[in-house]
Amino acid sequence: MYYRIFNPMKIRFNAEWEPVAAVMMALPEADTDWEYILPEAQDQYIRIVKALTESNVKILLLCRNTERARSIFKDIAPEDKVCFIQAEYNDTWTRDYGPLCVEKDSGPRILDFGFNAWGMKFAADKDNLVNLGLADRHIFTKSLYRNKREFILEGGSVESDGKGTVLTTSRCLCSPNRNGGKSKYMISEELRNNLGADHVLWLDHGALEGDDTDSHIDTLARIAPENTIIFTGCRDFDDPQFEELLKMRAQLELFRTAEGEPYNLVELPLPDPVYDPDDGSRLPATYCNYLILNDTIFMPTYASPAKDLLACQTVKIAFPNHKVVGVDCRTLLRQHGSLHCATMQLPEFAIDQVI
Repeated sequence: MYYRIFNPMKIRFNAEWEPVAAVMMALPEADTDWEYILPEAQDQYIRIVKALTESNVKILLLCRNTERARSIFKDIAPEDKVCFIQAEYNDTWTRDYGPLCVEKDSGPRILDFGFNAWGMKFAADKDNLVNLGLADRHIFTKSLYRNKREFILEGGSVESDGKGTVLTTSRCLCSPNRNGGKSKYMISEELRNNLGADHVLWLDHGALEGDDTDSHIDTLARIAPENTIIFTGCRDFDDPQFEELLKMRAQLELFRTAEGEPYNLVELPLPDPVYDPDDGSRLPATYCNYLILNDTIFMPTYASPAKDLLACQTVKIAFPNHKVVGVDCRTLLRQHGSLHCATMQLPEFAIDQVI
């Protein structure tokens, strides 16, 4: 299902393959959900930061204590690449409480939507104030900041082509614990008013075991250039996720662009199952959770050489001129997220001159 809604305000929600100046992350700390595996979690972030410093972006790393954080990242965090920012937060998933950036006829805007921890599943009081705090401290450009927290919207729940199309899932955006169970049409109006979405694609199928987000789109399908959608496939009839992902593929085949043309579909493999070593539950491993930073795609990998390589090769079908770098993200999975979930990219206009 999709909705076409007239967009007279000319708002444009940037596509993720557009130029990026910075990426925001939050370091695992002792009094967060990472505490039980804190050394392993911080090692995971060291690996991610080390990989991302190879790209031409600034890393804004939120932390509770800047001196302690600098000691953790000693020798791998050049001052011109990594900015340590003291802040209070509940969790590390900056994708979902970080700001979304749009461009309007009257100029760019930094939008701070409400975050309630994926439908009030966890604490989010500190996460929900991070963007306001960074704007007040002129880390984000204060004049462009807009408070939109009356509408609950996580960054991992929406994908944009930069031209008015937004891809999302009904399980997430229409869930009763986010915006009171509003209808697709009502949510589409919100996306039009805030993100300039005049063509909203609603996925009704697709779910991963162990997912806390109610089917975030960035675990299932991603928009790419030239009317392309990259999606998570499943070829194993015995996999419990097979039926849902098959239905998702069938729905993607029915989607049409704003011009009425079918999308080019590129299927990523489903990673080999990854299980929690503590309770044996399956974790939501997905290759769709990649991060695009200018001319480089950082692909989450899961110590499955054949599948990891296939995923890196497959994404180049849609991004032939991009370099693809694998980043082992098995520790991120322990808290049911991956690389895209742990990062939020920011355009140049969002970052104040003091950084």
